[in-house]
Amino acid sequence: MRAAPTILHLDMDAFFAAAEQASKPSLRGKPVVVGGLGPRGVVATASYEARRFGVHSAMPMGQARRLAPNAAYLVPRFGFYRAISGQVMELLGRLSPLVEPLSLDEAFVDLEAGGVADDSASARAVGERLRRDILATTGLTGSVGLAGTKMLAKIASEEAKPDGLVLIEPGTERELLGPRSVRIIPGVGPATGEHLRRAGITTVAEIVEAGEDELVRLLGRAHGAGLYRMALGHDERPVVAERDAKSVSVEDTFDVDLHDRLRIRLEVERLAERCVARLRGSGHSGRTIVLKVRRYDFSTLTRSETLRGPTDDPVVVREAATRLLDVVDTTGGVRLLGVGVSGLADYTQEDLFAQAEQAEQAGQTDGVPEPEAGAAGEAAAEMPAAPPTATETAERRWSPGHDVRHAVYGAGWVQGSGVGRVTVRFEEPGSAPGRVRTFAVDDPELAASDPLPLVEGGAVA
Repeated sequence: MRAAPTILHLDMDAFFAAAEQASKPSLRGKPVVVGGLGPRGVVATASYEARRFGVHSAMPMGQARRLAPNAAYLVPRFGFYRAISGQVMELLGRLSPLVEPLSLDEAFVDLEAGGVADDSASARAVGERLRRDILATTGLTGSVGLAGTKMLAKIASEEAKPDGLVLIEPGTERELLGPRSVRIIPGVGPATGEHLRRAGITTVAEIVEAGEDELVRLLGRAHGAGLYRMALGHDERPVVAERDAKSVSVEDTFDVDLHDRLRIRLEVERLAERCVARLRGSGHSGRTIVLKVRRYDFSTLTRSETLRGPTDDPVVVREAATRLLDVVDTTGGVRLLGVGVSGLADYTQEDLFAQAEQAEQAGQTDGVPEPEAGAAGEAAAEMPAAPPTATETAERRWSPGHDVRHAVYGAGWVQGSGVGRVTVRFEEPGSAPGRVRTFAVDDPELAASDPLPLVEGGAVA
């Protein structure tokens, strides 16, 4: 426990939805929901206006539409969000060398390590300045929590939402936590919360009153002892500058169950290539290829294959994923497919050939991994993808919320598309709410475009 509240937790406010509202003047102050728009889609983020109707993250999109039928429903623009996140993380990096990102919109910062704060007054000043800098740089707001531990800093940022700052003075933790629900403590989910409730423990004060021995009896040694320490406000976890990725994966949920074996195979190959693109983007390679299949009855199967050495070759990953598919029964239909790579490294299979060659030249072969047979050989011919239908083309090209540019009317965004038409609202982040016009989906003067920066001179995807 630190003597000063020098651990900062930043959480951007309704990040995806707020970014969409900032880029689309006609949506400001209105309910906005970002997520998958198909019948099996889920909510990624809801604006505060949408939350008043009961819409929240991870809710099925169909339920969200019933609760807020007049909200704007948009497809995520992750490249755009990553660009804004990069701006925010750069601001955090100026405060300290110890910045621990948790997601695109959330991070811990050790202000003491950066030498920018050593007491409550200086920590509060840094937090307020950070909020002003984020607003000036991105046009968005973030909430800041300051405390002597990571757990309390995160609790403080939740208390600060939206667009606020809360500082928890060291020494006040027990008073603050006591009346709160046990669910406020990290690691206490619905199952643990219910287990504690059945034992008559519903608040943090009751955890402390029960004592460590009783918690160990109820939850086991590791979980019980850790929960007791956190209930006392003790959290010794440091801010870690680099969080090593353990795996990279992508997955898709389909609006209608897939039954055709060829279509399933094509989707697996497409996912494998997307996974490799993300793998290379992170500067990694991996040894273990994982296939995830969720069937029509919600049963989920995972299969994996471990290679001799790490690779970021799309052919190798694709072929491994399809081999794994060959041993999975898809009878009855598939609702979700995923491909992942784990066992990450910062070198690739090709490096193993170089290592072997160097060792051979030096007369040393012991300890050098043998390359995977065929891994560097000629690529197998790709199976041609089935041509998309006109409806699929329109849906992919004109996703609600995505950016477009018209040769005459300029920049705008897609409000919706269907039956061969696409509706566009022409406006920019700094403009007044714009007019709506409708075009044929194949109008040669209308094209997809990159997002515009929210603030002049700001970053775009």
